[in-house]
Order: sequence, then C-alpha cells, then structure tokens
Amino acid sequence: MKEIPDSTIDIISQYINETSNKPSHIPIITVDDDVNTPRYFEIVPFDEIDNSDCKYFAIDGSYNSQEFYNGIYIGLYTAGYICFHKGKQIRQNDLNDPVILGKSYFPQNILITNDFHRYAIFDELLTLEPVKKLLLFFNEPEVDNIWGLGKETRQIICSSVSKLLAFCQEILEWSLVLEILQLAIIQSGDFILRDGTLRSLNINQKYLIKIGELAHTKNVSLIAVTKKSPIKLELASSFKKIDFYLQNDKKPSYPFTIQTKRWQKLCCWFEVSDDVLLGAYPEAGERKNIQDGTISKATKYSMFATNNLNGGRGFGVFYVARLDYVEKLQNYDWVVLDINIFDAIPGITVKMNEREVRTAKRNLSMLEILFKELTRLTQEHYILGYPYPLVEAHNFVTIKNNFNDEIINRVKASLYKSQMMDHVDIENLFLDIHERF
Repeated sequence: MKEIPDSTIDIISQYINETSNKPSHIPIITVDDDVNTPRYFEIVPFDEIDNSDCKYFAIDGSYNSQEFYNGIYIGLYTAGYICFHKGKQIRQNDLNDPVILGKSYFPQNILITNDFHRYAIFDELLTLEPVKKLLLFFNEPEVDNIWGLGKETRQIICSSVSKLLAFCQEILEWSLVLEILQLAIIQSGDFILRDGTLRSLNINQKYLIKIGELAHTKNVSLIAVTKKSPIKLELASSFKKIDFYLQNDKKPSYPFTIQTKRWQKLCCWFEVSDDVLLGAYPEAGERKNIQDGTISKATKYSMFATNNLNGGRGFGVFYVARLDYVEKLQNYDWVVLDINIFDAIPGITVKMNEREVRTAKRNLSMLEILFKELTRLTQEHYILGYPYPLVEAHNFVTIKNNFNDEIINRVKASLYKSQMMDHVDIENLFLDIHERF
C-alpha cells in the first residue's frame, strides 16, 4: 500500500474537505410550512421507551463468497427479520431454539464451478416461498418485466458472483417486507424497519410502489434507515451548524417536560432538499445548448434519488434525523431515513410531477409522531442514535468473516462422512495457497 502515490491520497482528501465544508444553506430556525428546515423535539423519556403497544420489525440481509484455487466457488446469501415488542424480542419462527427467535431464509445452491451453477442460483431464488409470493403479489405474467434490467436481467446479473448474490439478497429482503405485512400479528401502528432505502435498482418502480401502498393501507410505518449515505457528506456543515445551535442556544431555553437532567435530550429532523439530493446523487447527461448548438455536460437527478412515484426507483422521501445525542460525534449521530411517500404526502398519485410532489403538503403531524416514536429505539444500545432492532437484525443474519471456515469445515465433515475421498485430497480441496506466500 505504500506504493500508492501521495497525490492520489491528496485528491481524496481534497474532495472530502471541499464537500464537508460547503457553506450550509439550511436555516437553523424552524419555518412552519417548510419541511426542509429543522424540527426540534424532546426525546421519549428513558424509563418510558418500552411503554408502547407497537411492534417493531427489522429486516436485513447478507452475502459472502469464497473462491478456491481448484475452481470451487462457494457463494451464500440470506435475509431475515426479527421483531421486538415492549423491549423484548418475540419469536417469528417455529423452532425450539431458545436463542434464535428471528426468521431467515437460505438457498440450497451455494456451489459455483461454472455458469450453469450461477443460473441455478438465480432460478432457485424465484422458487423460494417468500419470493414466489412477492412475484404473485406483483401480478405480472412476464417476470422479466419486473426487473430493472428487463429481459437481460438474468444474463447480466449472473455475469459475476457478487452481482448475483447482491441481487438475490435484495429481492429476498423485499419479499420479507411483504411477508411481514401479511403476518397475522401485524396491526395498525406497527413499524417495519429496513436497512438501506425504499428504492431499488433491481425492481421497476411500478411494481415496488405496490408494497408502499399496502403498508400505507394497513397503517404500518415502513421506513428504511442507514448511517451510510452520500447525503451525510453533503450535509456535514449543516449538521455542525444545527448541532451547535441546538446544544448552545436551543437546549438551555427549551421547556423540557423530562425532569431528569441526564435524560434531557433534543432531537431533530428535516426533509432533504432537492439541491442536496442533486449533490449526493448526480447523474451525468448531455444537453444541447440552444444558442450555439454545442453539446455540454449537464447534471440531472439520479433516478435513485427522485422523491416521486414516477421517473424514479422507489416510493420513499429522504429525511435526515438525529434521534439521540452522542457528544462530539455530530455527523455520526445523524441517520438518513427513507419514509414511505404514501404516509408523508397525503393524496400523492403517480400522475403528479416533480414540482407538484415538491410543493405538496406533508403530513407533519404523522411525521412528528413517527420521529418521536423512533427515539424509543435509539437510547439503550451500543450504537446510540440508531434503531436497535436493525442492529439486532444485522447481527442475526450477517454472514461474518468466519463464514469461510464454517462452510469449509461442514463440507469437509460431510466428505469425511461419505468416505469417498482420501483425507489428503479432502484437505487439499480447500487449500488456500495465498497463506503459503
């Protein structure tokens, strides 16, 4: 790594410095009719965080792979969900395991030695029970129309193992959103949290928004949450300005109802404006200049970032929020949320254009309740400010670094059990020659 030129590192440093120190155009004072201005509120008291009838479901997925020198490639994806009610995890599976309470799905095909095996993994995904129900729910006879890459999806996705596993994981995750929405225990007021966004490059928007409509009809808050987003870098200077104001000016004069000093925290949220989205998710395009007819580069909104029901990739509206306070960790403290657009904008339709969506009235009362409710999930975990059900879902399904050792040991054990190969051949089968370098 020492051979990397300093100039290369300096370019990275320069970009980060310039982006994170952009002048903040976001005011620190709340403007009543402007959702792009910060909204401050008092956190739910710590001793009341479990006093809610809501159930909080959390979904996450993972994939991992390992290639060996003899051409064997093992690739595995998974997705699952857990549920918390009144601070305790409730069982979602039919197992007798006292520890594993969540529900997860795994494929049968994980061995890859040729292109046929990749296609087998893709085809098996469509036969998994929750995915079959998802496709049935989309009600599209021609399955290829559902995918973002159209008829070429299978061929393009199967061109690399990483693309294939990532695709399978995401489709399985979306199928679990539908599975939860159709559970007998789901009720009005419950929450479904997903790691990431309510957008997809793999599923066409016209089908994906059906999930958002169903969640809205059932009055279930479907929210995607992440700490990793280019939006945070674009808003870095704004976060600093808001946090300084909040702690030094707002908090000392705020009429807290919480009497315990150490529990007195102010939270904040606001909708991400179009100019911030443009900076975070640019998409290069060409534009013909009217005056001289020359072609110049233009920047337009990425489909992924569009807060609309047409011309985009999902059914969310981007917000940022600080749901707890960790001193001197301002940027870390904020999360990016993609909130169901059917909840945030009453009466929204597919026919509304970008300008109409931008100026449409937001359901402020619902948003205020939603963000305050989320603070119940952000105070008693080792990642303060981030909903703990998502942390637990991540821990539940993540295929960690010891994935390779576990898979190899189990395959070896199966080979030894069948006694069809010499033990030396079995050991050499999974030999990592890089360890000998």
